[in-house]
Amino acid sequence: MSTHHPITYAAHARATLTLGLPLIGSHLAQMSLHVVDTIMLGWYSVPALAAGVLGASSFFVIFILGSGFAQAVMPMVASALARGDEAQVRRDTRMGMWLSIAFGVLCYPLFWWSGPILLAAGQQPEVAALGQDFLQIAGLGMIPALLVMVLKSYLAALGRTQVVLWATIAAVFVNIAVNWALIFGNWGFPELGVRGAAWASIAAQTLTILVLVIYAGLLPQLRRFHLFQRFWRADPVALRQVFRLGLPIGLTSLAEAGLFHASALMMGWIGAKELAAHGIALEACALAFMVHLGLANAATVRTSWADGAGNARGLRDGARVAIALSAGFGLLVVTVFLAVPQPIISVFLDLSKPGAVEIVAIGVMLLALGALFQMADAMQVIALGLLRGIKDTRVPMWLAILSYWVIGIPAGYLLAFRAGYGAAGIWLGLVIGLTVAAVLLMVRFWRRAPRPLTA
Repeated sequence: MSTHHPITYAAHARATLTLGLPLIGSHLAQMSLHVVDTIMLGWYSVPALAAGVLGASSFFVIFILGSGFAQAVMPMVASALARGDEAQVRRDTRMGMWLSIAFGVLCYPLFWWSGPILLAAGQQPEVAALGQDFLQIAGLGMIPALLVMVLKSYLAALGRTQVVLWATIAAVFVNIAVNWALIFGNWGFPELGVRGAAWASIAAQTLTILVLVIYAGLLPQLRRFHLFQRFWRADPVALRQVFRLGLPIGLTSLAEAGLFHASALMMGWIGAKELAAHGIALEACALAFMVHLGLANAATVRTSWADGAGNARGLRDGARVAIALSAGFGLLVVTVFLAVPQPIISVFLDLSKPGAVEIVAIGVMLLALGALFQMADAMQVIALGLLRGIKDTRVPMWLAILSYWVIGIPAGYLLAFRAGYGAAGIWLGLVIGLTVAAVLLMVRFWRRAPRPLTA
């Protein structure tokens, strides 16, 4: 083991924020793509909006599963870099791309035949047909979307997160312009409605992948990795490693997405106003979550660097700082949610419309519960980021499934429908599931994290 001079907590915080802030920005920009689509389809027509929301959430669930391979690239590349193994950097990234392309090809039939699947899931025929129109086109964007994730992971592991932010922001503007042209038929383009929104998504993904490929392939400081040289050459060992690390990451993310998806379905059983309030309150929570996610990504990279360099003291100190930064921001959000819930919910509604006042009242109550799970949500995602940094993904996957599916969803159901708490019960289920996950994952990390040899 090499000896490492301990660096101060302030230096750890600076390094984490330098890496994390552009990632937070790119996550927020990525989320605004979805918000823009929702708003613009809402202007077009109600069936188009319903189909767009349904199509986008279906695409997202499959994307979440496939993105595990891309996320596995981040700790693997960071660790190889810390060991000075440049060939391994290239091999891991390339096999992450291979797995992402294979996943994109294999899942496309689901998009092509999505109409019958949506009908079987109880959607109205008109919405199911429009949903299929959307997904047959949007599904073509799965491969570029996953390749963007791989290159984001690769560049983040190399400490180059600024370009990811700027590419994502550029994509937002492209998405708005193509939406405007193709949803409504402006500037002499055909009026395609929901299919126009799907083409706009593909345009945004294509632009992002082009920017990142050119940057990763041509930037003089990165040329030494020869990322795209002999791209077609298989590397079974690296392929297996990325697969083994990545599949549990995808399934972990899917388990969490499933918790929120199930909560929306149960909210729909209670009533339309409750579901609307749930959607708005979750959007506010999701915006805050993007900050924790960016910090978790930075924590993954920094933990992998320390682990690859055999720096146990730096690894544990860096982890404490990432947790403290996330907790600090979490407390800020809790304060805002409790102090001014009404203005937050009201932003999303036209208060002159019938039912709007009741939706605000329900939303205010849900945000108070959202304040409860802010801290738990922050801690579970940071713990997952730290565990990925030490390449521990399989047991965390089982802990996540236990917390969200075995504890969180049943607790929400029992509290809402058996104990009679309604909408509040479902959110209490979220609080319980996320809290259990946060505790189990944090304990797992501190038990697994390497310890310094000297006290």
